[in-house]
Amino acid sequence: MDDSKIVELYLSRNESAISETAQKYGLKLRRIANNILNNMASAEECENDTYLETWNRIPPNEPRTYLFAFLGKITRHLAINECRRNATLKRYALFCELTQEMEQCIPGRNDIEEAFDADALAQTINDFLRTCSEDQRNIFVRRYWYFDSVAEISQRYGYSQSKVKTVLFRMREGLKQLLEKEGYTV
Repeated sequence: MDDSKIVELYLSRNESAISETAQKYGLKLRRIANNILNNMASAEECENDTYLETWNRIPPNEPRTYLFAFLGKITRHLAINECRRNATLKRYALFCELTQEMEQCIPGRNDIEEAFDADALAQTINDFLRTCSEDQRNIFVRRYWYFDSVAEISQRYGYSQSKVKTVLFRMREGLKQLLEKEGYTV
């Protein structure tokens, strides 16, 4: 079933929307959550919470042309929140590792003014990614959005792990330089 029809089911409050969503995107959503949490039971819980959150957000949202991105964002946020709740257990090294990598080039939110600047920051990052090659963008997004490991990325794109690490390092450095040029304190 195509995304527009699934959204119509949500809009009409038809419960089959959830089963259609699970059938089409369940595996991908679980993978996103599991890449963050490294725990399949917690990933399945995030997936189920995603369906509930989607049910509550449609309407007013109508993501007819971007349903997977809509679902993926919800899943990602739920998994990150779960990871933060469990951070004191020190079991989620990947999330901490990726956070430390990105802290080197993206400014943190230290006050309210910076929080309002989040949209401008997102636009700057998007502009930076548009200047990169498609492979570079894909590697960056697979690492920092989907939380894929370097090994998974290298296998997916046929690159050595050292090449993937180098691409990520250079992109972080380039992003850092752009953000400093735009006036962000890194």
